[in-house]
Amino acid sequence: MKIKGLHKIEVDPDVEEFISSLEKQTIAKTLRTIDLLERFGFALGMPHSKKVAGHLFELRVRGRQEVRIFYCFFENRIHLLTGFIKKSQKIPQKELANAMNKYRALVS
Repeated sequence: MKIKGLHKIEVDPDVEEFISSLEKQTIAKTLRTIDLLERFGFALGMPHSKKVAGHLFELRVRGRQEVRIFYCFFENRIHLLTGFIKKSQKIPQKELANAMNKYRALVS
């Protein structure tokens, strides 16, 4: 799945599957937030985006389901790496480690 605009977005197949598994209303909010990321890139800030670690960012979708999608900027593209439904205030270490591994694989 490629979304065209000011910034090109590459979506990992796992993220695409994750998004399609969400409730319809949450899918719409998620796609709208991805559209904002596409338009504003690095300039997108809170409450939609937050830097998590190093080159890793978190796309934040608020609503009935709290959705988080980890992404990074690499080779003039935005790469959506992993997604999950947030159930507590802290980012689960398993999810963060998974995103870091995908980031390392991407840049190596």
